[in-house]
Amino acid sequence: MGSVKLENLRKTYEPNNVVVRDINLFIPDKEFIVLVGPSGCGKTTTLRMIAGLEEITEGNIYIDERLINNVPPKDRDIAMVFQNYALYPHMNVFENMAFGLKLRKYSKDEIKKRVEKAADILGIKHLLDRKPKALSGGQRQRVALGRAIVRQPKVFLFDEPLSNLDANLRVQMRTEISRLHHQIETTMIYVTHDQIEAMSMGDRIAVMKDGIIHQVDTPLNIYNNPVNKFVASFIGSPTMNFINGVVEYIENYYFSLTNNEFKIRLPERFKEKLSCYKGKELILGIRPEHIYTIDGKSNYVPIEGYVEVIETVGNEMFIYFNLGDNKLVARIPPDNRVKVKQSFNFFFDTDKLHFFDKSTEKAI
Repeated sequence: MGSVKLENLRKTYEPNNVVVRDINLFIPDKEFIVLVGPSGCGKTTTLRMIAGLEEITEGNIYIDERLINNVPPKDRDIAMVFQNYALYPHMNVFENMAFGLKLRKYSKDEIKKRVEKAADILGIKHLLDRKPKALSGGQRQRVALGRAIVRQPKVFLFDEPLSNLDANLRVQMRTEISRLHHQIETTMIYVTHDQIEAMSMGDRIAVMKDGIIHQVDTPLNIYNNPVNKFVASFIGSPTMNFINGVVEYIENYYFSLTNNEFKIRLPERFKEKLSCYKGKELILGIRPEHIYTIDGKSNYVPIEGYVEVIETVGNEMFIYFNLGDNKLVARIPPDNRVKVKQSFNFFFDTDKLHFFDKSTEKAI
């Protein structure tokens, strides 16, 4: 068992430098959870407190209901994989993977058994005699993973382990780590600033900013139902489009910009949700893939925009266009009808609209 519980966890470096703010989080045994957020949000500090590499200012950390606040890192039954691999250059792969087991006085037979099993899982058995300098970045990362696997810990901690790899290797290693999780069925806590890594790997995601967890949920629920504007903007690539506007009532509810550049007629189902915002400013959000260049359904509303830039990336296009003073992006299949420096009718899927309070930025 390897459940982890963070209870009112707080980290302060100076009286006014609060890095982690009263985090409460329960991670069940065998779950793969990702802490994601921009640089400086407190995710790595949180991970290091779990590992015992940072002192806790306030709060408690439990592993399997055992309080570990004052337990030394070596006795917490965790294994950590770092961004920089941290391999010993004078040791070969076998020796690097076996080093921690030797310190713990495991027998030679047990060490050999564990190292070879981990190497087999990671596909690096043929590299056991090589030194780190003879390995590629991806191979070094596999060795770092293998060194953690042989420990057979209750919890794996990953601190941005793929940051030093090129784009193709990152994709490959994401798949490897996900496959590894399903294979060894151990609790994994993974830190990254890359929302694509978070979305593709985690059973759940904890989105952090300014030392606070803003939302914890499955990747799909966070993507479809963000709790606030920050989560909506951070998760998704390209990011969600945002438009400030005022709710008007003319026969039906409309959404209009304050400068009256355009109006979006909203379906009846938004009446109740937005009735208390009549005459008030709020924020409309729509993801790029929910803006279309053809009228396909009754809930699509036409909006005329001026096309500034078109990026073609294989099987899709990113169309950057202006809507009054707003700069938006649509994500569509290749469409030769759209031209740069021309006005074009785009269609918003009103079933996919998001609304946020202007002052609190919370989802409405």
